[in-house]
Amino acid sequence: MNKEEKIDLILRRTVEVHNQETLLKKLNSNKKLVVKFGADPSRPDLHLGHTVPLRALKILQELGHEIVFVIGDFTAMIGDPSGKSKTRPSLSFEETRKNGETYFKQVAKILDPSKIKIKYNSEWLAKMSFEDVIKLTGKYTVARILERDDFNSRFKKNIPIGIHEFLYPLMQGYDSVALHADIEIGGTDQTFNLLVGRELQRDYGQEPQDVMCFPLLVGLDGKEKMSKSLGNYIGIDESPEVIFEKAMRIPDDVLMDYFRLTTDLNLNDALEIFNRDVVEAHKVYAREIVKMYHGEEAVKPAEERYSTVAKGGIPQNIEEVLVSKNDIENGILLSDLLMLIQMVPSKSEGRRIIQQNGISVNESKENNPTRKITLNDFKNNILIIQKGKKLFKKVVIK
Repeated sequence: MNKEEKIDLILRRTVEVHNQETLLKKLNSNKKLVVKFGADPSRPDLHLGHTVPLRALKILQELGHEIVFVIGDFTAMIGDPSGKSKTRPSLSFEETRKNGETYFKQVAKILDPSKIKIKYNSEWLAKMSFEDVIKLTGKYTVARILERDDFNSRFKKNIPIGIHEFLYPLMQGYDSVALHADIEIGGTDQTFNLLVGRELQRDYGQEPQDVMCFPLLVGLDGKEKMSKSLGNYIGIDESPEVIFEKAMRIPDDVLMDYFRLTTDLNLNDALEIFNRDVVEAHKVYAREIVKMYHGEEAVKPAEERYSTVAKGGIPQNIEEVLVSKNDIENGILLSDLLMLIQMVPSKSEGRRIIQQNGISVNESKENNPTRKITLNDFKNNILIIQKGKKLFKKVVIK
């Protein structure tokens, strides 16, 4: 693609642009632009929803612009209230730095890490005096802050809002001032904060940044935005097998959005396959995502495993868990073994799943919560446990 086509591709994926006229002037100039992207270190594990704006950054990086990742180590100590119905717990300085490192390692799967500038906003925010903070807060009114949907909703419902939360959009906006950002990219849930940056830059005598807002990817439930906390996500650092299986569960009515927002595949070709065979369309998508984040060589094994499990078989490569002979020789409740090998978070959850026919031992369903596993259940010191249709573990006596 030439420069014009790349710019057009970015704009076609956006939901809102502020201001498109000045943005195009900047992008068509020969100036190396500072493109800001705020990274949330409280959520270090990236999923496909995060990749939507990251893929736009990749194109801007290819066009020669400077990509600046702002790791919000200082703002994370407040906790971004965007879209939250209550105050988000804050993180310690050490936690934000550690999470920031994890975040960057995953970003390197999409962007050229050698051409990314990393900035921690504590570099400038921690140096501000109380006088500086007062001057910053004086540039915005409470009425303007309450225009933000989440604050407005909480205010009307008498849900407490901390004064420190009002500072978050100002602090994020001030990041743009500190960086002299030309462009900022984010999701639609960050629109208010991004526009605060534009206004603060004007107040500080800078040319306001242009803002590109990208859609929030719907999760695997087909309803809510993709989120790890909701369990409706596909993580880019998950195994190829897990990614493939999850991709096959994407609801039909949003699959084309996944093609459009998270891949570079030809949309007309994808739509043609979708209209002809929706299952094959899912497989095409699954193969592409596995290839993008794990390489071509990971595609075939992931697909073969999916096909085996879908037919009710046991895949070849499953996770091995070592247990001590002492744990087994006197017999161990199946629910206790499930917790021991971390297939369930608690014994009560283990009993519940057993009673609901969700557990198989050596391909036989078990629904007795008092069932004990003994050495006689092991074949050549190996026991295969299956949870649901897709989770397997090979228990090996060491």
